[in-house]
Amino acid sequence: MSTVKGGATTAVVDPLKPHIKPKTLIGYGMGDAGCNIAFQMTGLFLLVFYTDVVGIRPEHSAIIFLVIKIWDAFADLFAGRMVDSTMTRWGKFRPFILWYSVPLLLSNLLCFWIPVDGYGAKLAWATISYALMGLLYSMVNIPYGSLAGAMTQNPVDRSKLAASRMVGSGFTILILAVVLAPQIKAAENLQTTFLVTALIFLVVGTIFFMTCFLTTEEIVEREVEKVTLKETVMTVGKNGPLLRLCLSSLAYLTGQNVVSGTAIYVANDMLGKMTTGNWMATVVTIITTGAVLYMGPFGPMLTKKLGKKRSFLGSALLAAAGAVIFWIANVLLNNLALSLIGLFIVGASMAMLNTMTWALEADTVEYGEWKTGIRTEGATYSAFSFTRKVGQGIGLSLSGLVLSWSLYDAGLKKQGLPQSPETLNSMAMWFVIFAAGCFIIAALIMASYPLTETRFQEIMRDIQDRRAKGIHLGAQTAQRAHGGTDTDAEGPGSQS
Repeated sequence: MSTVKGGATTAVVDPLKPHIKPKTLIGYGMGDAGCNIAFQMTGLFLLVFYTDVVGIRPEHSAIIFLVIKIWDAFADLFAGRMVDSTMTRWGKFRPFILWYSVPLLLSNLLCFWIPVDGYGAKLAWATISYALMGLLYSMVNIPYGSLAGAMTQNPVDRSKLAASRMVGSGFTILILAVVLAPQIKAAENLQTTFLVTALIFLVVGTIFFMTCFLTTEEIVEREVEKVTLKETVMTVGKNGPLLRLCLSSLAYLTGQNVVSGTAIYVANDMLGKMTTGNWMATVVTIITTGAVLYMGPFGPMLTKKLGKKRSFLGSALLAAAGAVIFWIANVLLNNLALSLIGLFIVGASMAMLNTMTWALEADTVEYGEWKTGIRTEGATYSAFSFTRKVGQGIGLSLSGLVLSWSLYDAGLKKQGLPQSPETLNSMAMWFVIFAAGCFIIAALIMASYPLTETRFQEIMRDIQDRRAKGIHLGAQTAQRAHGGTDTDAEGPGSQS
């Protein structure tokens, strides 16, 4: 039983027991809906905006995405340090949502409004506005993601929170899919369409973020409120499960962003050759990126039956299989229905990967505390997010290369003409190579992840026993922290 030290929350709640209320789940999910207004709008449509509206060449767009996402990764580390050195009457994480959410939504608007002439000026505006959005996204999303570890230590509750944020994310994607995606092919003035959408999202997103701030609370006790840089580095460096999760996430996020970055091109160009109308973009967005909306609630069920690690492995391999099915159906069979089935498998599997990943990240916070005696949610989350951002950057950059290497011609689209069959087949080939290859690599890395549900429960009992005895974790784990290896994670029940 614990309370937040130095925060506004005073209610005594046992963080190991299920206690998350429906209104809290809804509020927490709204926080991810707010984050994804910027994240998904840029992830799904910024490449299209650059190539088809602003006129930036695909290879230059690829460079912008790669450079800015690496910048974002370091911004995550900065945000993590800010979080771990902050404590207010509202808690440690919630204040960042209050302070930085509106500036984040404003920066998203700047990404889709480039009021300058000249190719060089457009490149500069695109780069600077996207970099600003990335920094502000880190200042909101790092504390938001870390908040789950401070709300509960119960595995089922954490799976519910992970599923809630996936539903929130999916809700945003659904809005984008229904409202914005069809306009990409049909709108006469895409610049106005993007700008109006960003303005509406500024208002809607503010409501989402404020609801999240008001309905969540931090109840998990922490031994150290303000953590030094040395302690942060030690905690992350000694966290073997976190490092494995980071590497696996680097791979699967690369594949996922290849899918999301090329989704509009898959719909309008690769599948557009088989059908007419503007509905295909909506369908593809919903069954791929938007799958988190209808697959997220299944996360807790899979956690109970298979465990998070096995669920992650199965989902990664299914995602790779779905990409291969799409390629066979699109290129060899020219079958629209089977192509959509393949994309559905990819989307549903990616949704489960996302759900499992966020739940796994929260578990690595406890491992780091058990290992070193120091609880650093911000540093743990930012290290995890660092590799995710690099994966996002590589994935979006590869999306640009899919277009460049396939000789995609944006001028043809403006004239209402299709891409050549050779270009379309090449786009499909690079799509499946990049996406399926990354999902398989993610599964291979996750195979060595040591924290199963049984081992996690052992670690939590150990932490709670020490707290009950009034023993400071740091004094009890110093020898392990400075002299142990990843084999410390092993023990009864540690095998998958």
